[in-house]
Amino acid sequence: MPTRRKFIKQVVAGTALAGLGAFPKEAFAGKGTQKLVILHSNDVHSRIDPFPDDDKKFPGMGGMAAKAALIADIRKKESNVLLLDAGDIFQGTPYFNFYHGELEMKLMSQMQYDAATMGNHDFDAGLDGFALQLPHARFPILVANYDFSDTVLQDKVLRYTTFQKQEIKVGVFGIGIELKGLVPESLYGKTQYLDPISIAQQTADTLRHTEGCDYVICLSHLGYQYADSKVSDIVLAQKTSGIDLILGGHTHTFLNEPVKYKNLADQDVYINQVGWAGVWLGRIDVFFEKNRVKKWHSGQPVIVSKKTSE
Repeated sequence: MPTRRKFIKQVVAGTALAGLGAFPKEAFAGKGTQKLVILHSNDVHSRIDPFPDDDKKFPGMGGMAAKAALIADIRKKESNVLLLDAGDIFQGTPYFNFYHGELEMKLMSQMQYDAATMGNHDFDAGLDGFALQLPHARFPILVANYDFSDTVLQDKVLRYTTFQKQEIKVGVFGIGIELKGLVPESLYGKTQYLDPISIAQQTADTLRHTEGCDYVICLSHLGYQYADSKVSDIVLAQKTSGIDLILGGHTHTFLNEPVKYKNLADQDVYINQVGWAGVWLGRIDVFFEKNRVKKWHSGQPVIVSKKTSE
């Protein structure tokens, strides 16, 4: 078995699944068209190594080394890439028990993640424990609906951030799940949970109208869908406007392609989630016309697996 230092250097193979194929790629090749590639993960849960080859569900799948090599290969081929995570970075293997999140943050930094949000399990080491690992993260943590005033995370977690990819300005913000009843109060302390719908709308408006973003992404750890009225990604999409894409987590939902819903303004919102444990890497290609208003999406989740030697 490779050592912890060596496994990040392993080479991997990725197999693409069928995604959104409504338009042939030639349809996007017009003059002035720009392409944004969005890569994303969720609920990795400290899965540093791939699953064993004899695992019944995910034989040989996942692993940070596999994902790192896959991401590096995509970046070689594409100009405008964003790499994002929808939370629950921590908890699930002895790596977290021993390193308390340091290894996860360092590896995500090596992979050059652009931003991530917090899931409920990212509180498992408490506010102090999460704050202790933040210096290892060379990317911002985004949560708009957690008020961290009077906590150690005050001013250390952002509501949103923006990225300029050629002429495309992208806004990204985070929305977290309600912690009460899900996380022991001793772990989240004085963190105040704010209504995700109203906060998401306020943040989307800020990104659209104040920051002048052409495309808005929400990193959500609300969960994809519930049988009751609990706020989910679907509810968030339908009860807000101004969000183009919701990248979800928490429910460990495997979506073969992004799912389209209509928002309050009768505009399209796409939702995607790629299961858990890092066995899939989400990929969504967004094509913008010259005016950056009209756009098309092509979804392509990718299986993450280690390279097997013959």
